[in-house]
Amino acid sequence: MEIALGVLVVLLGLAILATWYGRRWVRMRRAGGVSVALRWNPDNARAGWHLGIGRYEGEIFAWYRVWSLRNGPDRVFDRETLMIADRRDPAGTEAYAVPADATVLRCESEGHRPIEIAMGPGALTGFLSWLESAPPGRRLPRAS
Repeated sequence: MEIALGVLVVLLGLAILATWYGRRWVRMRRAGGVSVALRWNPDNARAGWHLGIGRYEGEIFAWYRVWSLRNGPDRVFDRETLMIADRRDPAGTEAYAVPADATVLRCESEGHRPIEIAMGPGALTGFLSWLESAPPGRRLPRAS
């Protein structure tokens, strides 16, 4: 009887956690989020990709890790300082770790280490448009 109760408690906990993650994912997608994979420290050959949702919030691009309990963004990128240094197709097994038909962008930002962002064609178009748009009189970063 005690084992059955323990199993029931574990299953209930897993169901609550799965429901929370599902609601979080749907809420972020409905609020204008796009599927984006991110890899910090790209010069390290062993650095892995992390799946997440990217959202445009005014002058920043906020990235939320899929498997995170944090409500806020895990990484924040400022449009004014973010620049694209290189673009490439996923190589080898990377294609399985990033969104479908993704393009990988190597981005640099003043005072920060380079990162790589991988996103599909639709998300890429939106990202480049957001990055290149700027209020009149402001310096534009090189986006493509």
